[in-house]
Amino acid sequence: MSRSLHIHLVAICGTGMGALAVMLKSLGHRVTGSDENVYPPMSTVLSEQRITVFNGYAASNLDPPPDLVVIGNAVSRGNPEAEAVLERKIRYASMPETLKTFFLWDRKPVVVAGTHGKTTTTAMLAWVFTEAGLDPSYIVGGVPIGWQTGARLGSGDLFILEGDEYDSAFFDKRAKFLHYLPDTVIINNIEFDHADIYDSLDEIELAFRRLVNIIPENGLLIGPADDARVRALASRAFCPVHTLGASPDARWSVRDVSSDPGGTSFDLYELGEHRARLMIGQLGMHNVRNALAVVAAARHYGVSWPDLTRSLKSFPGVKRRLEERGEINGIAVYDDFAHHPTAVKATLEALRRAFQDRRIWAVFEPRSATTIRRNFQEAYGAAFDNADRVLIAPVFLPGKAPDGNRFSVDELLDGLRGRGLKAVATESVEQIVEHLAEEAAPGDRIVFMSNGGFGGILDRTLNALGKKHAVEASRKQD
Repeated sequence: MSRSLHIHLVAICGTGMGALAVMLKSLGHRVTGSDENVYPPMSTVLSEQRITVFNGYAASNLDPPPDLVVIGNAVSRGNPEAEAVLERKIRYASMPETLKTFFLWDRKPVVVAGTHGKTTTTAMLAWVFTEAGLDPSYIVGGVPIGWQTGARLGSGDLFILEGDEYDSAFFDKRAKFLHYLPDTVIINNIEFDHADIYDSLDEIELAFRRLVNIIPENGLLIGPADDARVRALASRAFCPVHTLGASPDARWSVRDVSSDPGGTSFDLYELGEHRARLMIGQLGMHNVRNALAVVAAARHYGVSWPDLTRSLKSFPGVKRRLEERGEINGIAVYDDFAHHPTAVKATLEALRRAFQDRRIWAVFEPRSATTIRRNFQEAYGAAFDNADRVLIAPVFLPGKAPDGNRFSVDELLDGLRGRGLKAVATESVEQIVEHLAEEAAPGDRIVFMSNGGFGGILDRTLNALGKKHAVEASRKQD
């Protein structure tokens, strides 16, 4: 589409929608949007891009009518802007459909999918390809550290996409990634999630099966050798398959993994032959696996070993993925997106491996559509084993979970204490901040885990720790 359009995005502050907004503006279109949950980092990105965002939904936001309205998958019938679009016959589309129409038909999409690790793997791949001079386009469902935005339109023919299995819109219940015309697909793992739209793991596997079925014969599927569900999908692929993992049977495998506070190092093997000793600045075996997927894709597209080694080491990470947000009086505070029990466990294992002799605080908010339900009630009991102290926030909007299927903080508390953990259920963000300010000591690592804003708890905790440290320093001087 050559002429400049006015494109309005409803629910623009979602990570994918915000990134799409930035990319549409880079094509020269006038972009506006609306949302009722406007908070950093996406609100900051949109402001820096000078994209007008209406705080709240209203039919008047569509006056005069835009050329196209992109409706996010968080929007349902009853939303005043969705209703106005339908009544006035304003042209509308889903986020993934818009992405395909404007950007993907004339490029080679590399789609990163899976229950966990999508954002970090996508960002790492975009970083590596950019550093190698391939100038890819990319859209990341988060904001990489040090980058102004998680989306960019490059001059190269590669387009790196975070491929979500969540549905596309209220009028299109297909998984988003089915719109993305994949040439290469990375599937990190497959587990149950998104209990608000999927009733079973079988339904999720069906979506991934459909994704694999549209990879062309000259494409590539990359996935873990030790994930039975991914292996089953790979057996049906019409394209070549590259496996990865700790097993020597995998095409891409690792040995001699070591961690310290500065990151993780490992020996990389291809088909049993040693290729390189690699270093990444991120912690945890889950990030080693993310890096393996990046290696497989990068080598497929001709990235040299020197470029690959250098760029993996310099990758800065992604905001809210075990991101260190500050250190006060020797107490380090981290922000993490973990909400699924597998992700919670991986995050805490990564911290424990790097900080074996430090006390680790896990502060967890049950917030996601799956977490507020009972699907993983028992699984969370074992997810916190590597923490020394656990603080559980109240369930966020518990009324959104069906009656009889609501997560129980009390049951989680009993389970954690039964495993010997010191765990406390809290009544508010204020109580958590007060508890940490009173009890945290120099050397402690505090990680906040939530898929939402968590009431601004990180900045509030850092401020409280700073005030306490200032008072104690003043007393010592007196």
